[in-house]
Amino acid sequence: MSIRAANRKMVGKLAVVAAGMFAFGYALVPIYEHICEALGINILAVGEKQVPGSSRAAANTQVDTSRTITVEFDANVRGPWQFKPEKASIQVHPGQLATVMYEFQNVQDRKMAAQAIPSYAPRNATAHFNKLECFCFNQYVLEPGERKQWPVAFVIDPRLPKDVTTITLSYTFFEVGGKVPAAPTAQAPAEGTGG
Repeated sequence: MSIRAANRKMVGKLAVVAAGMFAFGYALVPIYEHICEALGINILAVGEKQVPGSSRAAANTQVDTSRTITVEFDANVRGPWQFKPEKASIQVHPGQLATVMYEFQNVQDRKMAAQAIPSYAPRNATAHFNKLECFCFNQYVLEPGERKQWPVAFVIDPRLPKDVTTITLSYTFFEVGGKVPAAPTAQAPAEGTGG
């Protein structure tokens, strides 16, 4: 047998092996699904399947449509910023995803780093106000005159006490790094003054 014939035979064997590997890879997905279904694993995939005879997907049962909560938005600044929510308030149902944008602008002629700190009223609503995305999670740098918009995406836990019908989300936006003077504090009387 010549080298040329041996090479052709080897290429033929390699082509058969490559075709077999492709066929095995193609058949692997249905094999995997059958094995998972038979063993009862991969539960998430089972929930994605439509129930026979059902014409629509299941509704989100976590939204409590029997209640409406008013969420008010407040913005405070410590330093040279313009900072405001796009809306003063919205109404949401507990369990419903809501998003509100806040706008920031650095009105100084220098670059500034800042961060926002949230607070809630009433205090017992704090544990039930779940932020999924919030600009308050990070510090930001804004160039002179730069304007940005950032979202707050949240869900109010349906376990919020029934007597709470309004929640105020308040942010204080302040410069990081100490360029803004500290808040005034009570000073002790100077020596030599009566008191």
